[in-house]
Amino acid sequence: MKKMLALLLAVCLTASFAACGAPSGNKGGKAYGGTDGGGTAGEPNGSAAKDEKADASSDASEDSKGKEIEISLWTYPVGNWGNPVVVAGLISDFMQKYPKILVSVKYLDYISGDEEIARAVEAGEAPDLVLEGPERLVAGWGNDGLMADLSDLWEEDGISDKIYENVRSACRHRSGEYYEFPICMTTHCMAINYEMFEEAGALQYIDEKNRTWTTEDFAEAVKALKAHGQEKVGIVYCGGQGGDQGTRALVNNLYGGTFTDPEHKEYTIDSAENIRALEFLRELDGISFEPDMVGENEISMFAGGELAMAFCWNVSMEISQTAMNPERAFDIFPMSFPTDDGTPNLQGGIWGFGAFDNGDEERLEAAKTFIRYMTGNEAQYVKSVQTALYWPVCEMDDIYVNDDIMREYSIFTKYLGDYYQVTPGWAQARTAWWHMLQDVGKGEPVDAAVKTFVETADGAAKAALEK
Repeated sequence: MKKMLALLLAVCLTASFAACGAPSGNKGGKAYGGTDGGGTAGEPNGSAAKDEKADASSDASEDSKGKEIEISLWTYPVGNWGNPVVVAGLISDFMQKYPKILVSVKYLDYISGDEEIARAVEAGEAPDLVLEGPERLVAGWGNDGLMADLSDLWEEDGISDKIYENVRSACRHRSGEYYEFPICMTTHCMAINYEMFEEAGALQYIDEKNRTWTTEDFAEAVKALKAHGQEKVGIVYCGGQGGDQGTRALVNNLYGGTFTDPEHKEYTIDSAENIRALEFLRELDGISFEPDMVGENEISMFAGGELAMAFCWNVSMEISQTAMNPERAFDIFPMSFPTDDGTPNLQGGIWGFGAFDNGDEERLEAAKTFIRYMTGNEAQYVKSVQTALYWPVCEMDDIYVNDDIMREYSIFTKYLGDYYQVTPGWAQARTAWWHMLQDVGKGEPVDAAVKTFVETADGAAKAALEK
């Protein structure tokens, strides 16, 4: 249980750091740094505090000459960017330098977040900033013409000229415009209940050193766990798109399938490899298709000891689940997805800021100022990345010195596969994916289900390419 103790210590340190910044805010509420009780210890709150901060900084003094500008940040739960306490601290720091830019925050989830954004767009009330990934910012809202071009940020000196080329490519729309400025990246994986595997004699089927296993060994492990009395070993959740990176990676890896072609123009789920994988999962006793569950449900069940494995996982989830389940009595052991040749291709994640084009140049410039602050110098950039609990998008010295947990998960970066989430029609493809999984789970012939998926996804891709 050394790992559990290390995680709890990390959580405590994070909470202590956050507590020094600002108090917790409510979901959907405002989190103005320096206001609403958000002053740093020993400092007054409200406008008086802002005036003092403005006098203390030449940048802030210049900013204080103008009028106040309010911008909105909507953030998906990317590590502690979904934690109101931590985010309020970051905003409080930002407002020490820019006291006239007021930032309100709304905290989204992956169950209803997209619908909330859609309603806001329809009502003409889209947020100024969104923290998410290229699949939404570039391939989704960007392709729909809703996002502001951030190319000027990419042309400035600083972090931008060091960003990995594959990350840069994912943030750039095929038209050449940049609709995202990235903060962090990770490699998604899966996880197992180590003690449950040990008791069932299933540890023999995994390569503990490299965190890999074959499809055949995966099947043997499931059988061993089932025989040991574990009724639900793992679930293929398909009640929505939340956590679908896990089910996509599971299906693609089992027999070497892909989700799209290398050029990211069409979808390839109807390949023989993917059909075989779906049939394999449906027939494997101990793996069940759950049409009323999403990744969040699976994570809760796994962390609660109800499942032997989770397909929706990464380092951020382990840290957050440890904080929420301090009494957990087993070790979580992260693994890559099983493959027929033992060499996994894992799904990557990239997160950063995008700005909706709301037709207000002052608000857009204020939003860019916020992005510059969070990413423009190395010290603040490191803090932004560490808040996400992921890794930098450029070459840097180790930012997690002596952090056993981050070092444990860093092994998966070498298995990073194609970042195909920027394929046109991505939003429609994600919806079609979980509908397809539901059909497979209900017993529909797999070849018919994947055919319907590809027709829907390719149709959306073609329409998007014609825009």
